[in-house]
Amino acid sequence: MLNNQNKVALIYGVRNESSIAWSIALKLHQSGCKVALSFVDDTKDEVLYLMEQAGMDNSLAMNVDVRDEVQVSNFTKSVAEKFGEIHYILHGVAYGSQQVMCYSLPNSNEPAPSYLDIPFDELMDAFNISAYSLLRICRVAEPFLAKNASILTLTYNASQRVFPGYAGMGLNKAALENIMIYLANVLRAKQIRVNAISAGLVMTTSAGGINGVRKLRKMGKITAPLGNITSNDVGDTALYYFSDLSKKVTGNIHYVDGGFNIMGVSVDEE
Repeated sequence: MLNNQNKVALIYGVRNESSIAWSIALKLHQSGCKVALSFVDDTKDEVLYLMEQAGMDNSLAMNVDVRDEVQVSNFTKSVAEKFGEIHYILHGVAYGSQQVMCYSLPNSNEPAPSYLDIPFDELMDAFNISAYSLLRICRVAEPFLAKNASILTLTYNASQRVFPGYAGMGLNKAALENIMIYLANVLRAKQIRVNAISAGLVMTTSAGGINGVRKLRKMGKITAPLGNITSNDVGDTALYYFSDLSKKVTGNIHYVDGGFNIMGVSVDEE
């Protein structure tokens, strides 16, 4: 296990135990890092319970709407005032309405919303939460970041390929990746790294509500050379970025998808 004693991390995006962000937060905690988690109204009880069960200091948790710069600032400053410099930030926040993502609900006879009919206002709200919030979080945190700090965001291959049930969120993931590479350049003065993990499909609570997601998991098992992944696989990779091992890596999109991204056609299971 890597040693992150005396390091401090801000974690955005934990909903519950199945969240990729929680797997990363837990691995950081186990490596000795002080971890501060954000939550929203409907995740507060779950996040505080998880922190308590894991032996984390849940006084470091705070209600944060990433669309609100004041709330992001209050969270960042509260942690910096207690511990000083911040070494790591995980941006694991994403949200898109059903109309934005264009999926049908399981066991529903209603057709999926059309990509052509994505509501502009709902798309912009999804962009604000899922993509622009990375820029907002970095803008607020920059004065408090240690030299050689590491910032990591979570993306998905729908930024570059067509996944009909993820539709409008593919736009947001593409924007997120572009924001990430520009931040990697902008934050070079303090040698701050900014990278992204493009994770394969993980059965989170949100994914479970999308019609056809289990079919995608089955396809991934057959198609990806190494099969499907779990949130723990993403957490293991995140520790590389949240350590000095990646001190010369920035602006990178790191695929953790069992190799699904390299395949052009499905391969029958042998």
